[in-house]
Amino acid sequence: MAKVYYVGDWAVLTGPWFAESPFQNAMKGIEIFNYGTWLKGALESSGRHTVESVASWDFYKLGPGEYERILDTHDVIIFSDVEGKLFQLAPNFFDRSTFGKQVLTFPDRVRLTIDAVKAGKGLLLLGGWYSFTGEQGKGGWGRTLLKGAMPVTCLDHEDLVESTEGFTPRATVLGRERFAGLDLDGCPPILGYNQVRVKPGAELLLEFAETGDPLVVLGREGAGRILCYTSDPAPHWGCNMVFWERYAEFWLRALELVVPAGA
Repeated sequence: MAKVYYVGDWAVLTGPWFAESPFQNAMKGIEIFNYGTWLKGALESSGRHTVESVASWDFYKLGPGEYERILDTHDVIIFSDVEGKLFQLAPNFFDRSTFGKQVLTFPDRVRLTIDAVKAGKGLLLLGGWYSFTGEQGKGGWGRTLLKGAMPVTCLDHEDLVESTEGFTPRATVLGRERFAGLDLDGCPPILGYNQVRVKPGAELLLEFAETGDPLVVLGREGAGRILCYTSDPAPHWGCNMVFWERYAEFWLRALELVVPAGA
């Protein structure tokens, strides 16, 4: 059984906003959505794994030492739609009450993650507007230590590739071995992805039939493995895929590619 720590794919919806006079306006609602519900359910569907789904703002607010304990007690870490600033910044950098009272530096969470993978943990890096390079560069993964560890190379400009008609996943020869028995023919259209380049030595398992761009790439880092899925496991890019009858099977197979031996 693997313990999975899944960061990202939550959102807060505010509004609608009403302009009630030339001088007044009001917000009439707030909702919190966990778009990670589908992936969490898929990974737990076999009964072999447990998933802790965490909003990116809660990950950001972890205190010193807390992430280290998470890495110690979990087998696989997932980051999905989590921009680089969540690793590069800390709440205390903006707390004026701490200025001058202590040296404000904290352990680099990307380095901690990579060290954990080198020691044998698994890592899933999933796509979205705030993943890889992302919308207008907001993902920024290539500006972190992930640049050297990922089995893919981020673009140096916005990497979003989107279409209202969608894109079709296709297995490579190696992908047909890794996902043997999983029929992709029934997979519904995927509405977008982050464009990346496969590094030499990495395993390209799935690509998009229309463009040849990578969808699933597997690499090794020390004793552990890193899998990049360049689209989003949740809406909006995945709003069709989450209802695919083999969605759970696909993600369980992907997870198994990075789960440490013996977990």
